[in-house]
Amino acid sequence: MKNLLSKILIAVFLIGSMPAFVSAESAVTRLKDVSKVQGVRPNQLMGYGLVVGLNGTGDSNKTTETIQSVVNMLRSYGVTVSSASLKPKNVAAVMVTATLPPFAREGDTLDVTVSSMGDAKSVQGGTLIQTPLRAGNGGVYAVAQGAVSTGGFMAGRGGNGVQKNFPTVGISPNGAIVEKTVEDNIGDKGSISLSLAKSDFTTASRVAAAVNSRYGNIAKAANPGRVDITIPRRYQNNVVDFIASIEELPIMPDNVARIVVNERTGTIVMGGNVTVDECAITQGGISINVTSSEDAVVAPYTLGNGVKVNNSAVEVKEEKARTIVVPPSTSINDIVGALNTVGATPRDIISIIEAMKSAGAIHAEVEII
Repeated sequence: MKNLLSKILIAVFLIGSMPAFVSAESAVTRLKDVSKVQGVRPNQLMGYGLVVGLNGTGDSNKTTETIQSVVNMLRSYGVTVSSASLKPKNVAAVMVTATLPPFAREGDTLDVTVSSMGDAKSVQGGTLIQTPLRAGNGGVYAVAQGAVSTGGFMAGRGGNGVQKNFPTVGISPNGAIVEKTVEDNIGDKGSISLSLAKSDFTTASRVAAAVNSRYGNIAKAANPGRVDITIPRRYQNNVVDFIASIEELPIMPDNVARIVVNERTGTIVMGGNVTVDECAITQGGISINVTSSEDAVVAPYTLGNGVKVNNSAVEVKEEKARTIVVPPSTSINDIVGALNTVGATPRDIISIIEAMKSAGAIHAEVEII
């Protein structure tokens, strides 16, 4: 095997002569892909209800909340029953959740998720009865009702059974109707604010500069995560068109130099803006090779009869330490590319990167997942 050091140096030279990798900060994207208008957000809804019509897969008599809920429901319809006489095996107590999108209007429908909260075996084939869905402020914004469908099943009895996915969780497509709209009066005060997907001083400054380059001095970066924009006079009555026009502005977001390492899979993801200081890398290892063979031995006085003998050999080989001197102009892409070229394993590369970070030779955040 040729000297690994010379192969790495040649690979570094070849890779260094190739066109440089595109750095993370060179990527240009739209403003709408790195920010959103403050106030335009969904709202979570939640409610407690009952699923009826189950084929004996509902809650048992031990689930007191289900029995109490059935008694209360029947009482509201003028039916009086004793809780002791109820056997709610065809009924399941469930929590119903949904997401109310921004600008949803009365009459719009939502998908809801139905999750058993008792000891029901399955809610497949059941029907969710009318359930009010409330927001965090306690107001009712939607009402859910409809058939429940699950992506799993359970079959079998006793110790023999087969289960696929989770039949205690189902969905009701378009099962909720919006009863109340969450009003988002965007721009009613003559201004809007943009929230950056990732807070960064440089990116916020670039967003403000991009808006100002088109509409004049109307944008200001209030902090690394928010840019305040004054709506131009000609767009005071047409905020939607104004937001649509700035969403398409090209932005060059800035990113912190980062290396993400997954030691379980040997995956390494890094940005092109990772820099490396001058350093020396030494790596060595020990390889152990165990071989076995079968030989025939003819012993004296055996009249030519051979005896089979198993021979084993253990060879221990310690490789010489390989030292690589990295100049300060070399990027992490050059180092990893060179190591890949000479056949270094991902685990070796991960070990080298971690050691370089500990030595302060890499200027980047190393995140191990």
